[in-house]
Amino acid sequence: MGNWEKKQEEKREGREKDRTRREKLAAYFFDLSKLCFAGLVIGVVVPLYSDMSNENNWYSICTGITLTIMSAYLANKILK
Repeated sequence: MGNWEKKQEEKREGREKDRTRREKLAAYFFDLSKLCFAGLVIGVVVPLYSDMSNENNWYSICTGITLTIMSAYLANKILK
């Protein structure tokens, strides 16, 4: 195997590692998005039914929705 072939093989391996790394990182942010949404539903929306006038609940909802959207957007951006 020549020197050129070794370099080409190293480039292919490097690209494959980068692709795998990007996929794993995107999966991490998608999972983070799912966790934010689940925490939002369980932790905020359920108590909201008992007290609709509590401002802290509304701030928590806005924060949870923002974090969910930002995490999903970032994961999508990483994959592209």
